[in-house]
Amino acid sequence: MSALPHTPSVAFELDGQPVTAHPGETILKAAQRHGVEIPHLCYTDGLRPDGNCRACVVEIAGERTLAPSCCRAPTEGMKVQAASPRARKSQQMVVEMLLSDMPDVGYQWNDNEPDAPELIAVSACASSATGELNSKNAPAVGQHGELSAWADRLGVSVRPTLKALRREQPAPDLSHPAMAVNLDACIQCKRCVRACREEQVNDVIGYALRGAESKIVFDLDDPMAESTCVACGECVQACPTGALSPKTHIGSQKVDRKVESVCPFCGVGCLITYNVRDEKIISVDGRDGPANHGRLCVKGRFGFDYAHHPDRLTVPLIRKPGVPKEVRPYGADWRDTFREATWDEALDLAAGRLKTLRDTHGRKALAGFGSAKGSNEEAYLFQKLVRTGFGSNNVDHCTRLCHASSVAALLEGVGSGAVSNPVNDVEHAELIFVIGSNPTANHPVAATWMKNAAKRGAKIVLADPRITDIGRHAWRTLQFKADTDVAMLNALIHTVIDEGLVDEAFIKDRANNFEALKANVMGCSPDAMAPVCGIPAETLREVARAFATAKSSMILWGMGVSQHVHGTDNARCLIALCAVTGQIGKPGSGLHPLRGQNNVQGASDAGLIPMMFPNYQRVDNAGAHAWFEEFWGTKLDEAPGYTVVEIMHKALAPDSDPHKVRGMYIMGENPAMSDPDLNHARHALASLQHLVVQDIFLTETAWLADVVLPASAWPEKTGTASNTDRMVQMGRRALNPPGDARPDLWLIQQIAQRMGLGWNYEGEESGVAAVYDEMRQAMHASIEGITWDRLERDSSVTYPCLTPDDPGQPIVFTDKFPTPTGRLQLVPASVIPAAEKPDADFPLVLITGRQLEHWHTGSMTRRSTVLDAIEPMATASLHGDELARLGVAPGSLVGIRSRRGRVQVRVRRDDGTPRGTVFMPFAYVEAAANLLTNAALDPFGKIPEFKYCAVAVERLEVAAS
Repeated sequence: MSALPHTPSVAFELDGQPVTAHPGETILKAAQRHGVEIPHLCYTDGLRPDGNCRACVVEIAGERTLAPSCCRAPTEGMKVQAASPRARKSQQMVVEMLLSDMPDVGYQWNDNEPDAPELIAVSACASSATGELNSKNAPAVGQHGELSAWADRLGVSVRPTLKALRREQPAPDLSHPAMAVNLDACIQCKRCVRACREEQVNDVIGYALRGAESKIVFDLDDPMAESTCVACGECVQACPTGALSPKTHIGSQKVDRKVESVCPFCGVGCLITYNVRDEKIISVDGRDGPANHGRLCVKGRFGFDYAHHPDRLTVPLIRKPGVPKEVRPYGADWRDTFREATWDEALDLAAGRLKTLRDTHGRKALAGFGSAKGSNEEAYLFQKLVRTGFGSNNVDHCTRLCHASSVAALLEGVGSGAVSNPVNDVEHAELIFVIGSNPTANHPVAATWMKNAAKRGAKIVLADPRITDIGRHAWRTLQFKADTDVAMLNALIHTVIDEGLVDEAFIKDRANNFEALKANVMGCSPDAMAPVCGIPAETLREVARAFATAKSSMILWGMGVSQHVHGTDNARCLIALCAVTGQIGKPGSGLHPLRGQNNVQGASDAGLIPMMFPNYQRVDNAGAHAWFEEFWGTKLDEAPGYTVVEIMHKALAPDSDPHKVRGMYIMGENPAMSDPDLNHARHALASLQHLVVQDIFLTETAWLADVVLPASAWPEKTGTASNTDRMVQMGRRALNPPGDARPDLWLIQQIAQRMGLGWNYEGEESGVAAVYDEMRQAMHASIEGITWDRLERDSSVTYPCLTPDDPGQPIVFTDKFPTPTGRLQLVPASVIPAAEKPDADFPLVLITGRQLEHWHTGSMTRRSTVLDAIEPMATASLHGDELARLGVAPGSLVGIRSRRGRVQVRVRRDDGTPRGTVFMPFAYVEAAANLLTNAALDPFGKIPEFKYCAVAVERLEVAAS
């Protein structure tokens, strides 16, 4: 990082003026803070200072040589001149020498032929020009980025004699879909090397050769597209000259405006800046937000153009009479199924039929699925609509398919459904236990904090049936057999208790039910569990000892833990492991379920779940029920509603069932792709008497709708989202919705008004600030101190935050738990098998999940040019031994079938996938993995078992060798 080792504040003189340097501050950073410009090229905020370009040299009284200000700390009484004749001459010479070797042109896709690989000359190699300097997050400026900008500031022009000495220009590397490599513009500042190796810790970019022949290389001097580059673009953001630049055909355009927002993909919650020109987002930069500090992944940086895709819905649609309800293939003509409608017609029909079904068949006849891709305000208003307008608690969203079992265990055990510590608190951890998660693919920026912690000396333990990329940084890897999580975790807890490693004070003062837990695990010794889980007993003991004896150990987990019929038990074991070792309530420790969607935490907090009002107040709790009846001014259903999969079952219930679901309103969810056993789910959706779908694309679910309402994408709305770290963050509208599409918040209110609710939220952006303020009152116990004005000013505030001057509490449970007793509740977990085991007909286990380039059901990412170019095809990953057994090579076409469905897909060799197992991402409609999955539910969290079902794989063709 930019700071030097901690030192006291020092007073020194800069250009004749007295100044003060903060502890650990360099001369350059102190000068920037005091408004004094010093040229610099190899330094940028957030990266370790290197001092190799010498553009930032200053003159220090009493010293013979000039000093690089980026890596020199001031001392008390030091006299520094940043613009003395001697310093200025040296600065100008460095800039002139570098500028003299710059190319005359850069390279870019032809704007008139965006799909053709045709090069044209342009006047700038790098991204948009704004005139900003001295910021890691500022786009490069001038013909050669920051170099040209500094030349202008210093009055430097290149002498003809130097131009004549220009070296031969190397050919550009344009092999990668996202980025261009123009080493003729490289000044060897090594910012890209540091960004790749020290910030993102991807270890792709390095240095080769020596002297005048030295150059930047990818891996072993491979073309960028053939290297192990993950396209995070951190090198592009770091590059000061455009030697590394975006390759999209709009990447070099100047911007009309910059809009600060938050990334719409995963739950990390990276703060971003949209660069907008001609009402289009042309690029995205990472901002210095608390979760990302300027870092982004390939989705956050290059996945923005889905908002401009020609598939966007722009007018309301109504199903034509008599057209069967079926999911049509991608590219099918919607005009065969739907007709265009006016907004009044579409809204009247959408709400009118829902109202008729409610009035005719009762409140239980309706249900709603909200979205974790929208804002907190939309989630709050949607669940309020279902509860007060539909009249039941039949409201849910994709948290049911994500971390519902984790939340169930956390609420039961610690009294809160959110994380105890933020992800980047791993910098204070001595041991990091990552289980059931592939963070480099699913939460790439979060993974950078883990990888940096490992470089610092922390021990990472990866526990997963699949060995994923984070395993490269692991101290120990526990590749346990799928479905044996509880056996393995109980063995760790057994070791802690058996070897006297329990934190007795924590158990005595802060936990209940220890004796029951102890009795439960006594039969789960490492020796007994090793054959069950496949991990040697001594390795289990070693990991348990390390976790218990570390000063601070932190657990992070993903859906590999939660998406099982024993998902709640898995999470109970993780809570117990933290509790018996006292590893909770302090820095570098605790429990962190890595949330999936960008706002799945916030949507759950806002009450978009069937058994909880906002802030996790149970609907069947008399006090909470009475409070919300008074707050909303209406009678409310006292019974918990049905969950996602249960609603699908109720849609197919006989007419005699008084709880049969006959109509649904689905906003921004795609259950026709995301639910388990898709044939069943699609049949259920098609059987509804009335289905209203509100979305930005004609998704698989929208094909089954009676009315389709065109909505707003994330860059087209203002609202808040809450990330996995409990940070409430502000998203700001950068664009208007296309055509006649409308904001989701407006649409919810229109449906509510037509169902008889007298809502009136006044103000800009469909009254979003007024909705937020109402939600804040409903969630006063956690976000009372986070006002709309504060978010507009600060962009991000962590909850709990109870007063306006409360900075927020990133680490919770420091002295008590929000349970009725104030103590943690230990809950023993027994080994429960998966609902469906392999047999002779279906001998393999299917594990489903996500991949780096595509998110969830792919409706956004597969419409992103760069993301789909990198991963255009559905694949299934198998171990090399399984491919040999099947007699197929990588790239071959195979059929995969389960008891519920069948798909065809190309195979990929991945020896991190265990033998006897198949891994499939579920983003591809042409090979939808959820046609295969099992809808069996965890009895507590009601989450389906996406991570385990029995399948068979058969060879269809052999790829050419």
